[in-house]
Amino acid sequence: MTERERWIYGVNPVTEAINSGTRIKAIFISKQRQENMEKIIAMAETRDIALKFADKDFFDSRFHKGHQGIAAVIEKKTFLSIDELLNVPCDKAENPLFLILDSIEDPRNFGAILRVADAAGIHGVVFQSHRSAGIDGIVSKASAGASEHVNLAEVVNIKHAIDKMKKANINIIGAEAGAGESLWDIDMSAPLAFVIGSERKGLRRTVREQCDFLVNIPLRGNVNSLNVSVAAGILTYEALRQRNA
Repeated sequence: MTERERWIYGVNPVTEAINSGTRIKAIFISKQRQENMEKIIAMAETRDIALKFADKDFFDSRFHKGHQGIAAVIEKKTFLSIDELLNVPCDKAENPLFLILDSIEDPRNFGAILRVADAAGIHGVVFQSHRSAGIDGIVSKASAGASEHVNLAEVVNIKHAIDKMKKANINIIGAEAGAGESLWDIDMSAPLAFVIGSERKGLRRTVREQCDFLVNIPLRGNVNSLNVSVAAGILTYEALRQRNA
């Protein structure tokens, strides 16, 4: 592999890489499972993608559980600048809706959030280049391949990205467990971006202070918090509900 390439693994990630038009150097399939991969083999042959067959040990020694006997070497994800990201809803003539991730370090949570973003039609996701999970095979697997479809902007400092979004008249809504207002109290019809904090500490103080609104997700049980990907899904779909009402 070159520096511009990365591994992905699992049926959905490889399938979505093919569907998205991502450049694929080669697809590796387990000899023990190739009879269950007819669809992917046909897709690869149609697109003239190299196919290689390997033993089970090849996959077990390189990838986490859940590789499903398939992996691929693909071109690294191309990230957008903030300016390019802001143009996405303009080009689609749609009301802007973004996600900003403040130090999401667990790759499975990161991937699950990208799956939500793709399902909800989010225009883009912003994340930091440090104190954050990167785009790797674990993230791709957890996203069920959605990471190949979502517009991503990797930035050095999300506070600068938030500032640029605010100057573009995008409301910044931070998710905070102790916030005084619930998500049901906020008008989400305007252009907006949700900020989701880290798994352990939530939003950093300096990021929190940049938010136009802070909202909580009402909880009725004994547990006092939600998984960050679940929270992202609830917030996102509340915005879609309000906009479609």
